Amino acid sequence: MEHHGFLSVLPPVLAIALAIKTRQVFVSLLFGIWLGWIILSNGNLINGTTATVQALVDVFKDAGNTRTIMFSSLVGAMIAFIQRSGGVAGFVRLINNFLDKLEKKKIGNRRKTVQLIAWATGTAIFVESSINALTVGTVFRPIFDKLKIPREKLAYIADSISAPTCILIPLNAWGAYIMGLIAAQGFSNPLEILIKSFPLNFYPMFAMAMVLFVIISQKDFGPMKKAEKRAREEGKVLRDGAVPLISADVVSLEKKDNVKEKAINMILPISVMVGMMPLMLLYTGWSNVENIELLKWYEQIFFALGKGSGSTAVLYSVLTAIIISSVLYITQKIFTFSETIDLIFKGISGLIPLALLMMLAFAIGTVCRELGTGIYTAELSKQWLSPNFVPVIVFVVACFIAFSTGTSWGTFAIMLPIGIPMAQALDANLYLTIAAALGGGVFGDHCSPISDTTIISSMASASDHIDHVKTQLPYALTAGATTALLYLILGIIIH
Repeated sequence: MEHHGFLSVLPPVLAIALAIKTRQVFVSLLFGIWLGWIILSNGNLINGTTATVQALVDVFKDAGNTRTIMFSSLVGAMIAFIQRSGGVAGFVRLINNFLDKLEKKKIGNRRKTVQLIAWATGTAIFVESSINALTVGTVFRPIFDKLKIPREKLAYIADSISAPTCILIPLNAWGAYIMGLIAAQGFSNPLEILIKSFPLNFYPMFAMAMVLFVIISQKDFGPMKKAEKRAREEGKVLRDGAVPLISADVVSLEKKDNVKEKAINMILPISVMVGMMPLMLLYTGWSNVENIELLKWYEQIFFALGKGSGSTAVLYSVLTAIIISSVLYITQKIFTFSETIDLIFKGISGLIPLALLMMLAFAIGTVCRELGTGIYTAELSKQWLSPNFVPVIVFVVACFIAFSTGTSWGTFAIMLPIGIPMAQALDANLYLTIAAALGGGVFGDHCSPISDTTIISSMASASDHIDHVKTQLPYALTAGATTALLYLILGIIIH
């Protein structure tokens, strides 16, 4: 495939660096997109600029992009509902009562316990990474705020268990997608290969373990240590001047006057949203399963889940939750029909910045594909080839591609067709190489500023997006460096 050499990596790298340096993420991403199209237009400023505008419009040509942007906006209505209905207040009271009981029995520490519950909640929701991050951030934000735990910490927890959980428990579209890529390399037993490679997929394991270590030991480092100190000593869950990736009007919505606090007003809508995900994946994937009559019932379910449309499932899950919660609140006489509609629009308007950020993230992903960013980076790795170094090279290159493009699935699609033949030709360990490609892809999904999961984690936690990226990056890099070292050692030992 064609690429534009070193120029292929300039737009995403400069955009990410500018966003972290200036904190102007929208302007930085727009600059990266513009620079990419200038390169594609052979330096013609007028053609490059018009192509940039057209690229932003073309984001909506992809139905999956449009569904994701719609889902991201509609989440605002859910957040407005559960806060205004007294659901959040009721849930906070429920958790506080639970923590009080533990304290009376001298079990645990309030701050640690809540963070561990958030970690466990995310781990249990392995069906879809966006729903995972969204649920953890939305449900636990008011409790974290009350305990003066920084928003950056909540965003870190939500982000660190979303993609890693989905790839480690692949009973979802992730597993089916990866098996499809492995099968495309000529293997007749992709499930067996996938199963054998999973124990070697170290990065998601280390990323999740790092969260547990930080929670239990309370030994934060880097920018997160400053955030924790600020929250503990000053009571500020956000730094001065921070811009949360959700309107303050939505975050600060108070319970409606004379409405009883009921945890069910939060638990039911969230449960409907989470529970609808596997059902909608089954529904959207069932017709795509080939030779379904030859499969056992559990095989039919597994393959249908894998063939389902994630963006469709997420959108319909949120829409169903909004409809169910609307009926719930109207029947309780909390809101009138008119108030319900007003809240929906108020919530959506609060997430317009998120929708714009999603649009820019998709647009820079498109320009990276046109430039051949991933292909160029992967080709560079061939210059360092040695059988012993194949796993670590594949991992590092996959990390860079995923971080630059913000897509784990795109990285899998680039690196597996390169890494598998590379391992076979040089007699490197196949399972170690596949695991390295998958782990590197998850690294980008976990911590890239333009990854949809990273963006949703910032939004759901109402954190400043760049603050979230900067505070979690040292942890991700620690897990990544440990993983790279392990692949280097195992690449030499295992053949």
